[in-house]
Amino acid sequence: MSKSNLLMITTLGLIFTIVESMRFDLQSGHTKCISEDINSSAISVGKYNAVNPNEGFPLPDTHKINVRVTSPYGNNYHHGDQVDSGNFAFTAAEAGDYTTCFTALEHKPETTVAIEFEWKTGVAAKDWSKIAKKEKVEVMEIELKKLLDTVTSIHEEMFHLRVREEEMQQLNQSTNSKMAGLSFLSIVVCLSVAGLQLWHLKSHFERKKLL
Repeated sequence: MSKSNLLMITTLGLIFTIVESMRFDLQSGHTKCISEDINSSAISVGKYNAVNPNEGFPLPDTHKINVRVTSPYGNNYHHGDQVDSGNFAFTAAEAGDYTTCFTALEHKPETTVAIEFEWKTGVAAKDWSKIAKKEKVEVMEIELKKLLDTVTSIHEEMFHLRVREEEMQQLNQSTNSKMAGLSFLSIVVCLSVAGLQLWHLKSHFERKKLL
């Protein structure tokens, strides 16, 4: 395999592999949700922690959070109550938007909780160092395994996008058909109203003997 092909596959792998690392602030009593479109059978791992505002001291109770990870159909994949950190890992049972919600506990006076969150999906979610140790493979072999998983991920993503495109086309066709039906119905109603108005005017003029 040429260097250019390896570079192209690696670049595509970066595009189709989801790695999200972020830090955000959350006010007491408020909730922030983050969604990710994940393919069926894809591995997903995440870790989070509330940032201690006073380094060297225990984390205050005001910085405890509730965390919940759910599937597109509302199935619960992870749930943490009044925690300061945690992690989750799962294999997606169905394709769609998976959601992670963070809720800061109610507190008076209101405080701001800083949260660090990292979410990996696909090839990036695998711990390749553990795989290498377990299978006793060389560096080149593990790189080839990564490339193979990347190509598989790209293929699955392409298939997923094709399915989504077909669904959108069907939705557009259905919408166009409904709009055409509504337009025809509107024309029929307008013509009917115009006909009734003409009939009413003609009847009125005939009664007044103007016609």
